[in-house]
Amino acid sequence: MSDADFMQLALAQARQAAEAGEVPVGAVLVRQGQVIATGRNAPIDTLDPTAHAEMHALRAAAHALGNYRLDECELYVTLEPCAMCSGAMLHARLKRVVFGAPDPKTGAAGSVIDLFANPRLNHQTQVQGGVLADECGAVLQGFFRGRRDSQRQQSQAAHPLRDDALRTPESAFASLPGYPWAPNYISDLPVLAGLRMHYLDEGPRALRQAQDDRVTWLCLHGNPAWSYLYRKMIPVFLAAGHRVVAPDLIGFGKSDKPKKDSFHSFTLHRQILLEFVERLELNNIVLVVQDWGGLLGLTLPMATPERYKGLLVMNTTLATGDVPLSPGFLAWREMCARNPEFDVARLLARGNPHLSAEECAAYNAPFPDRGHRAALRAFPPMVPASEDAEGAAVSCEARSFWQERWSGRALMVLGAQDPVLGEPVMRELQALIRGCGEPLILPQAGHFVQEHGEEIADRAVAYFR
Repeated sequence: MSDADFMQLALAQARQAAEAGEVPVGAVLVRQGQVIATGRNAPIDTLDPTAHAEMHALRAAAHALGNYRLDECELYVTLEPCAMCSGAMLHARLKRVVFGAPDPKTGAAGSVIDLFANPRLNHQTQVQGGVLADECGAVLQGFFRGRRDSQRQQSQAAHPLRDDALRTPESAFASLPGYPWAPNYISDLPVLAGLRMHYLDEGPRALRQAQDDRVTWLCLHGNPAWSYLYRKMIPVFLAAGHRVVAPDLIGFGKSDKPKKDSFHSFTLHRQILLEFVERLELNNIVLVVQDWGGLLGLTLPMATPERYKGLLVMNTTLATGDVPLSPGFLAWREMCARNPEFDVARLLARGNPHLSAEECAAYNAPFPDRGHRAALRAFPPMVPASEDAEGAAVSCEARSFWQERWSGRALMVLGAQDPVLGEPVMRELQALIRGCGEPLILPQAGHFVQEHGEEIADRAVAYFR
């Protein structure tokens, strides 16, 4: 029998593992052309982290031969072995190892490390990879595709879609560059009334209020962005050992999108965020805001000031209605009214020439058609422009809070190229925030400051430490 024939036998074991709900990896162990042992993945069934297909095959072969030395044997496995299994193969003195698909995450036969090529080890085992690689890889891909589909179905069942809303298909968010985090959903906040809200929640979940060395970064996006905007800052916060929570406002990102523009209001979105912070029991918060993330977010701490310890504020404003809106914002609002179907990706590309086409396209992902864009149309006219406009009164209360009662620290970062909420607007905001020092000015950054997020996050971690 050929290598391909023996690999087909290993594939049969892999398929049995899949039927049992295990990751489909299979192995056969051959001596002088005869199969003497087989194995398939079974860590879940056996509650044993060492129960990989190769380990089962090695153990069975040793029992069959009455010797843990397997120096005349060859092992065929459908996936490149990990470090644990590779070490066992070397201890067993295997003559040869043949694998199918490479494993770019944990492979120890060349993909991540190559234990078999280490000349300092006292035994050398021959290795050959790529035998029926496509077929072996297809079995794994099919298994994980099915598991993702099942998880999506469970999510749909747990969060049924309201008749008056749309939900962007999960496929629209596949393979977004720099956005590897698992989604979280909530739909039982009173104000949501069943709408599904998406958020990222990464890092240690149980941060106590007294733990001043670790914080929860609550990252709020604006219009027309979503939590993807924070992908360059999140890794820095996580590397510091902190928690990061980044919700998608209703109508944006992976959150549900009500069909009618009239659904959206300042009061509604503020209430959603207030209930969200309470439900997740967030404490030791550094509030991270920009654009509408600031218009709404800057009104949150006065409701529960004990939850907040810091503010990282970027290109935003407090719209109190008694101060004229900036010419840049009025121009933006007029553009949105004239061109409600504007290309979000093109907007991002124009102000951020360093972004790849794929990164810009990710901003379009939540809005596949006009029906999904109600929030994009509704938000520009929602900014309070007069004292009797909705949101103006609570923004005035927030202004007093930041001037008189805020006791935390504040760091301002300013994208100098922003034509909408640039330096004049931010200087006015700086004067309103008690204890806010000279801003960090990024000469190359525009409105979407977070696209230069590594530098900002590094500075913020040090500042709020």
